[in-house]
Amino acid sequence: MQPASAKWYDRRDYVFIEFCVEDSKDVNVNFEKSKLTFSCLGGSDNFKHLNEIDLFNYIDPNESKHKRTDRSILCCLRKGESGQSWPRLTKERAKLNWLSVDFNNWKDWEDDSDEDLSNFDRFSEMMNNMGGDEDVDLPEVDGADDDSPDSDDEKMPDLE
Repeated sequence: MQPASAKWYDRRDYVFIEFCVEDSKDVNVNFEKSKLTFSCLGGSDNFKHLNEIDLFNYIDPNESKHKRTDRSILCCLRKGESGQSWPRLTKERAKLNWLSVDFNNWKDWEDDSDEDLSNFDRFSEMMNNMGGDEDVDLPEVDGADDDSPDSDDEKMPDLE
């Protein structure tokens, strides 16, 4: 028996853990307030996997779920405190050789706020409202309406 390899990532309201086990059978996921236990049989040889994780922070076990596919089991852990970032998955700072960060799905959501989005919307609206007003008098630019030829209107020589 050995732990299944897993990847994890953090979001505002959830923490996701993907256990990478192909052709899994007898999948058992037990969500507790501060612990996750995962077990299954995997592969053509039905190898037994067991992972026990003491979580960094508490979760809501009733709102946490998992989904099995042919290639992996994805666990969706509902955070006990929404909006609080998890710098790591485990309570202890130990490096677990079977656990890694899923950088393909990682998003730095702490910097994203609804306030920033509304500021962006206001900026977009301001940009859309700029220009197009016929009442605005633009300053005169010398030669702007002048159709007389100047030095850059000469015919260019052919390339050889």
